[in-house]
Amino acid sequence: MCNIINKISLMKLRVRFAIKLMTNNIVVEEIELEKWVRQHGAVQPPLAKHYLVRIDDRSYKVDDPVITGGQLLDKASKRPVDEYLIFQMLNNGQLEEIRLDETVELRKPGIERFITWRSDRSFRFVIDGRRFEWGAPIITGLKLKELAGVDLASYGVWLELRGAEDRPIADNESVDLQAPGVERFFTGKKTTTEG
Repeated sequence: MCNIINKISLMKLRVRFAIKLMTNNIVVEEIELEKWVRQHGAVQPPLAKHYLVRIDDRSYKVDDPVITGGQLLDKASKRPVDEYLIFQMLNNGQLEEIRLDETVELRKPGIERFITWRSDRSFRFVIDGRRFEWGAPIITGLKLKELAGVDLASYGVWLELRGAEDRPIADNESVDLQAPGVERFFTGKKTTTEG
């Protein structure tokens, strides 16, 4: 029994030592941030000569782990940068707008993916009680369900209407987010009747 406890203590010591080495002293050649988070969770990646970040559906190599929103847009060839919006995709599915002059620490866990829009403003809506920002004036029912994190096949999405019956939104239906006020949506299990 004592031998097992000693082995476990030694393993814990090795893990602590390895993590300390990874985060403090070693500089690796290149880190793909999205892959790092999938493999290591919320552990901060080590220093690297290059970091690979995802902007829209492409990977880009960045040398500095602290970068502005404008620099990220420039890296993705979104020019002129002042005509674009860039959002960080958060772990909970929400999007957070990054200002052009705002710095982002790429080594901070959860900062590995971005999405852009050519737009002069962002739009806000609420789905299942969570507030989202969006860079386009329209959004589809399917995208709403994806952002809500529900099963796409078995859940539906509805637009909440005050003083009227809530309106179901089909997967391929687009909803205009430009109306005054914040659009509110909710998801729920689809109901079917046989007969």
